[in-house]
Amino acid sequence: MEGIDSTASSGIGRALFGADGTEGIVAVEVDGGEVTLYRRDDDALLAEQDKFRPWLVAERRVDLTRADWKPLAGQGYAFLAEFSRWADFLNGREKLASEGVEHFTYADPVRQYLLRSGRTLFKGMDLSDLRRLQVDIETAGLSPTEVDARVILVSVAHEGGSEVIDGEEPDILRQLSEAIRQRDPDVIEGHNIFGFDIPYLAARAKQHGLPLDWGRDGSDLRFGRQRRCAIGGRTRPFVPAYVRGRHIIDTMLAVQRFDAQSGELESYGLKEVSQQLGLAEKGRITVDQAQMAREWAIDPDRVREYSRQDVLETRRLSEHVTQTDFYLTQMVPETYQSVAVSGTGEKINTLLVREYLRREMALPRPQVPRPFPGGYVEVRRLGVVSPIVKVDVESLYPSIMLTDGIAPASDTLGIFLPMVSELTGRRLEAKARARASTGPARVRWEGVQSSFKVLINSFYGYLGSGFLFNDFGAAERVTMRGQALVRQIADQIEETGAKVVEIDTDGVYFEPPPAIRSEKAELAHVEEIGAGLPKGINLQHDGRYRAMVSLKQKNYVCVGYDGRKLLRGAAVRSRADEAFGREFLAEAVDLLLEGDLEALGRRYRGLSEAILAGEVPIEKLVRRERVTEKTFSSPAKRRSAAIAADTPIGDYMSVYQRSDGTLARLEDYGGDEDRGHYAEKLYRFALRLEGAIGSEFDRIFPRPSIQAMRQASAGQMDLGLD
Repeated sequence: MEGIDSTASSGIGRALFGADGTEGIVAVEVDGGEVTLYRRDDDALLAEQDKFRPWLVAERRVDLTRADWKPLAGQGYAFLAEFSRWADFLNGREKLASEGVEHFTYADPVRQYLLRSGRTLFKGMDLSDLRRLQVDIETAGLSPTEVDARVILVSVAHEGGSEVIDGEEPDILRQLSEAIRQRDPDVIEGHNIFGFDIPYLAARAKQHGLPLDWGRDGSDLRFGRQRRCAIGGRTRPFVPAYVRGRHIIDTMLAVQRFDAQSGELESYGLKEVSQQLGLAEKGRITVDQAQMAREWAIDPDRVREYSRQDVLETRRLSEHVTQTDFYLTQMVPETYQSVAVSGTGEKINTLLVREYLRREMALPRPQVPRPFPGGYVEVRRLGVVSPIVKVDVESLYPSIMLTDGIAPASDTLGIFLPMVSELTGRRLEAKARARASTGPARVRWEGVQSSFKVLINSFYGYLGSGFLFNDFGAAERVTMRGQALVRQIADQIEETGAKVVEIDTDGVYFEPPPAIRSEKAELAHVEEIGAGLPKGINLQHDGRYRAMVSLKQKNYVCVGYDGRKLLRGAAVRSRADEAFGREFLAEAVDLLLEGDLEALGRRYRGLSEAILAGEVPIEKLVRRERVTEKTFSSPAKRRSAAIAADTPIGDYMSVYQRSDGTLARLEDYGGDEDRGHYAEKLYRFALRLEGAIGSEFDRIFPRPSIQAMRQASAGQMDLGLD
């Protein structure tokens, strides 16, 4: 076991990693005032005991049952109360709330324990040191309550290989539990394991009166309340499941977090993402999930191999997309399962709270939110531009904070900026090690540097959020300084004879001067531009492209010299779009890059006529819609609610619009699609390209006539385009 070095000569390492250096902790469980630590010592798993005192901080002391109060230095939540029992803590918190006494704490006892003890999980470990087990199930039907529902087989993967469990359903469930007990994994992983595998297994186990006794103490799996997984700037609801002494990681959520910044993945399905990331099994078998029972009856060996490939791909995918959260867990006082779904602002908050309480300092009350300016965005050129260079300021906002000394006013210990500085230094070291490494070592160091990067880039967002140490004035100063810097960079670029295409917060896309066409010349050009920037603000060459199709602000396609495309913005990539629209836009981009507007016009008119004539397969017209709580509560979702009654929240359905304006599911298709609607939808797809085409747009993309759309929707074949 090697892990990240959790020490620092400056002492700020204790703030980042916690003051307790205990290594090898893989899980923590709290029962009342007792703590069980599961710790790996080489191949041995040790179960060690510790004491736990629940705690809260309040603005003033209140007479609480069996509470020990301690004053803290400073203003705000300046009194710490500790309890011997969890029940006393709950009663004390309730009393404070009823008396209107402001206070702060965490509802999770494990987080409370880790934060006050200074311990974190996985210290001294690499991801390869964890015992991980992957699970994939194949079922008859997608709902466990259907008449013929059953688990057909379960595949598991682990350090020793993989195995397939089949037979009678009760035996499958028992053997799966036995496999988990024998392998004793620290982590159970699966692709959409929260959304499908575990709920299905739990429902079928309940049907047979069987436990899913996967806990390290023999306890049953249990479900928690719905929570939200942070994915970039958005969240996704899910219902977590918990196994005592182990963590559950959903690789479908993990891959979305992994892709949140780059946005390069076209799908989050296991087979598609494995293919795109180069992780797919050779000779990959595909089986239609809806036909699984039939396939099992016809060719069980084929289904076994299909499931085995699924679980092995899940294992490789996990190693690819979970490294960042694994190494974050070595710093943050949370469980791995929680780190893998929580936001980075909350992670920073726990680091600050941990260090302030360790030093017996009061916690500040958060500032009341107020608006402040965002990043600078500007589009200076539309259309096809070639070639393109992208530059950006490495960690722009953290660099400004360090250079200008911008920190929250409530940080009386003065640790906010030193934490950013320490993380930055550690990241540079990890990046250097990654560049000098190959194979698993490179993957490891990439994970380490990424964990540091995630935190570094979140300190600015923390300032402008609702956390304890927020400071909206400081956030505004950072933003305004960033706007000035990126405009300065753009102006300096154009002074060299280059032409700026787009400016976005911390980066600039531009067409270099005619004399600069090699990568070496581009690097020298960027270095020359960056030399005029303030100390601590580092401009870097962040990409070179053969061409760029600029459509509108934050919507563009860049094409690399290897032919790979980088798509940004909903105008060119949206998973909510129908397949015919996505395919048309992809073809349109290629034709725009070739400069062949006439061929683009012919393709548009031909597809429009095919839609109106009913020649486009319904599979190309449907869109994938996820069923959420809003499906049944939002007035705007009435049409979707009418066909979603039998679909569990969180599942997807493929829907299309009928000629009467109602929605229907793909499986209920009866040759009744609203052709006029889809012809108009094609025109709206074309409108996304208007900025790149300009004055020729109306000639290239004539809008279908209302008469033609009405006739087509009514099943008549008299077509026409305005």
